[in-house]
Amino acid sequence: MSVSPEDVREDVREDVDVLIVGAGPVGLTLANVLGRQGVRTLLVEERDTLIDYPRGVGLDDESLRTFQSIGLVDAVLPHTVPNQILRFFDADRRLLVEMAPPDARFGWPKRNGFVQPMVDAELLRGLDRFDHVRVRWGSRMTECAEDGEGVTVTVADASDAESTVRARYVVGCDGGRSATRRLMGVSFEGTTSPTRWVVIDLANDPLGHPNSEVGADPQRPYASISIAHGIRRFEFMIHDDEPDELASDPEFVSKLLARFVPHPDRVDIIRHRVYTHHSRIAGAFRKGRLMLAGDAAHLMPVWQGQGYNSGIRDAFNLGWKLAAVVNGRATDALLDTYDVERRKHARAMIDLSTMVGRVISPTNRQVARLRDIAIRAASVVPTLKRYVLEMRFKPMPRYEQGAVVHASTPPAPGSPVGTLFIQPRVDTRGQQNLLLDDVIGPGFAVLCWNNDPRKLLGSEAFAGWKALGATFIAARPLTQLHWTADGDEGDGVIVVGDRTGALKKFFDVHAESVLVLRPDRCIAGACIAQRAPELSAQIFAELTLRAPSPVEGGENNGATGPVLHVAQPAAESSGTLG
Repeated sequence: MSVSPEDVREDVREDVDVLIVGAGPVGLTLANVLGRQGVRTLLVEERDTLIDYPRGVGLDDESLRTFQSIGLVDAVLPHTVPNQILRFFDADRRLLVEMAPPDARFGWPKRNGFVQPMVDAELLRGLDRFDHVRVRWGSRMTECAEDGEGVTVTVADASDAESTVRARYVVGCDGGRSATRRLMGVSFEGTTSPTRWVVIDLANDPLGHPNSEVGADPQRPYASISIAHGIRRFEFMIHDDEPDELASDPEFVSKLLARFVPHPDRVDIIRHRVYTHHSRIAGAFRKGRLMLAGDAAHLMPVWQGQGYNSGIRDAFNLGWKLAAVVNGRATDALLDTYDVERRKHARAMIDLSTMVGRVISPTNRQVARLRDIAIRAASVVPTLKRYVLEMRFKPMPRYEQGAVVHASTPPAPGSPVGTLFIQPRVDTRGQQNLLLDDVIGPGFAVLCWNNDPRKLLGSEAFAGWKALGATFIAARPLTQLHWTADGDEGDGVIVVGDRTGALKKFFDVHAESVLVLRPDRCIAGACIAQRAPELSAQIFAELTLRAPSPVEGGENNGATGPVLHVAQPAAESSGTLG
């Protein structure tokens, strides 16, 4: 539901559970996550409407999985180019390396071009599903005062008329110049590259092919990216002796495009502007009842297309935790795991993007020639070639601390705990060819291979997980999908057939056959079958889970379900072009 500032009386204080500052993709995704969990949410945005020009150009598989979880992936997919190939060329346009990752272990292609304004618009439309989620345009947060019960926020409209909002938590998704971060008094550590780039977005793609390329040309490094609906992006480095104003000169723009486009004077320019690359991370993602997500928490160069995707990861990680706290299923301590889990991964993405930019951008021809020789030599080695082709260099989330329970300290190298679980296609006894997350649903899950989770857990633990709203999955070879015996999987257990063999392949390489999955599909704990009761007890003890009493029903502060307490971690974990 969207409202204008004039619809809000200045003398009425609005009470919400979560106030989100900023209606970019991160704020919109977070609002959808919270909306699906019944959390009263207000989103305030200083602009009058969404930004209508392309910015981010690459979606990864994890972001699409998040959009799947909030029920919007079918609306997003028409604005994407799946399985987009990225090729790197030298100064003579000879191929240096290619990225064409073949697998979709999380259910979606790893590389997808997309039109950000259209995807953001789908995220905004998704909020229309929720009467308890509102958007106030032309509104900005000017002050906030925190106390033991919540945050009192002053919101001003375009005419500086002020109103007051009372929220339990505030999340700043308000970009690199975040007002929320400033009010928190949090640093923004890192560097800004002195190198400038001009981005030129064209309608009616003059090239038309579906893929993208990066030119590591010392004369002028460039990128050419197809991003769906006939839109193509060009990016060119601006030399030190070229002023910013030159990028607005039509003759200069035509000169830049002339190497690639036969008629550069006939292109349809959507926009062109100069920007610089930042490598920065906030000193804290959480301070009391205020939190940061997306560009407000971290900025990174564009070269791995992970700025947008890292923000979506923030929204999913923080969203289910905020919902658990607000709905009475977790204590406030759970929110500390957001910083612990996301900081290390965001830092790794910043470092990777910065490194790739340094490889692409040298303007010294001798340095560029040595780089080209090294890359070509590495591509001769099959393992190194697959490493690049399949994007195995991309840092994947692996939580050593946070809302996870490891069997040992430090965690065993081969343990799946703290990593994202795969999402293959499966069959149930009633349906075929389903993505696994659609079978599991939005909450926790207990998944067993070749066993009945009810029998492994025992009645008490099973009842505890059921009260939490968990889904129980008995995964089997497809040949056994419809086999049953007396007393086999009872009510509440979903039997799935391993349609593609991906589940068996996962368990072939991991000794653990019982998994506890979080709402964001991270593996919270794992064990062999006979230890399932011990694992359950350990998770309940470490996270102090408990089933609710009958008087704890209701919404939000008294939501039905067990209360989840997460122990404070001892210390912080050390750890596209899209």
